[in-house]
Amino acid sequence: MNARNLTLGSLRELGTVGLVAGLCGAYAATLIMAASMLGALDDGSGSGADAMLTVVASVFIGIALYVGTVVIINAVDTVISGRLRHIALLRLLGSSARSLRRSVMRSTVTVGAVGAAAGLLAGTALADVVRIVLVSRGTMPKGDYPLVSPQLAVAFVLIAASAMVAGWLGSRVVLGVSPATALAGTTAYRRAPLRKSVLRAVLAVLFLGGGFAVLGLGAMVGESSEMGFFIAFLGSVASATGLLIGARFVIPRVVSMFSRLLGGDPSSRIARRNAVLDPLRTTRSTMGLVIGVTLVTTFASGMRALSDSVSSWDLDPEQAAMARQVLSVASTVLICIIVISSIIAAVGFVSTMSLTVLQRHREIGLLRALGFTRSQVRTMITKESVALSASAVLFGIALGLVYGTLGAQSLVGVMTTGLVWGLPLPALIVIALAGLVLVLVSSRRPARRAVAVTPVEALRIEA
Repeated sequence: MNARNLTLGSLRELGTVGLVAGLCGAYAATLIMAASMLGALDDGSGSGADAMLTVVASVFIGIALYVGTVVIINAVDTVISGRLRHIALLRLLGSSARSLRRSVMRSTVTVGAVGAAAGLLAGTALADVVRIVLVSRGTMPKGDYPLVSPQLAVAFVLIAASAMVAGWLGSRVVLGVSPATALAGTTAYRRAPLRKSVLRAVLAVLFLGGGFAVLGLGAMVGESSEMGFFIAFLGSVASATGLLIGARFVIPRVVSMFSRLLGGDPSSRIARRNAVLDPLRTTRSTMGLVIGVTLVTTFASGMRALSDSVSSWDLDPEQAAMARQVLSVASTVLICIIVISSIIAAVGFVSTMSLTVLQRHREIGLLRALGFTRSQVRTMITKESVALSASAVLFGIALGLVYGTLGAQSLVGVMTTGLVWGLPLPALIVIALAGLVLVLVSSRRPARRAVAVTPVEALRIEA
């Protein structure tokens, strides 16, 4: 057994890393090949559409990489947290935290590289097959289309590097725990020093408050100047940065407030406790979902606000209908492009729920020994999933509606009378249904595996 197996167990426990890297690779390959094909069509025409699509693809690939990195960090942190006793034994036998951290980084970059390569190959093959079909049907003209793009190599390096960075970030805290502390239990949560927490909180308040103030200012300036959108963009970046800095303060409180609605029975109380037991893990588990839902809602809300504002523009009926059609198509395309980030976040959430439940076999066995029924255990796990996922979805929707509406106002406020709120009801319904499916998927399998173990067997498992 090598160092990687001793630190992280089998590669099966890092399946989330490979899956997320594969999704990022397929996503990147699809966008890059689309830009390359458009470049072949645009060759010599000088329209610059390929360059524009390349820039757009780079932005959305960057978003997917960020969400994927957050998911991988949480996956590594969760796996290591469940193996603290094994890591503590290695530390007692002479292994240093630095060598163990290097082992984690090598493992994540290896699995991430394999997943990225598979995803890039699958995405490239899919793009080529679609292109061949479209050309044979006459939808696309015949031309000298590239089979591969040199930019795929850049995407591979970026995905592998993201996996390596995620491995380091996910392991630096838990591998810093002393052997004595690790042998005392399986939890790796430690409160941050007070000075660092205060500094983080101050920065979060400054960026959040200042960012939303600038975002509102951009919407106001947009009533009379085209500079409003630029100001609103700066405000959205600043407020998003503040949210990322202070996420560990904001997200657990949002989850805690929502979990109070679950009820007061024993299953609900334990689910509420587990949902916020480790604030850092709660944040990492839900932050990807918050980002994905916020992005989807922002685009849907912004496009809906733009579409609703067309009626107040100085356009004839035919021009207004054409404008609405263009905005509808653009909205559909952008949402389809960005939804992959939400899928990546959902995959990470499901994996995290499965790992954390499997690592609590002893706790579940104790509850069963104290009288909890199989139904109560299933209810507890389902309600914990509800508390985390529903909080992330609702918080992301609220943020997305604000960003989308104010962003649209800053862009077309000069041509629109009053503030037009973008309420994309179809998109919100789809997001709500997706959240319901996510709860069922993320809780069903872990609950089934948890209740399949008898109390005696669960209590026999080493904590």
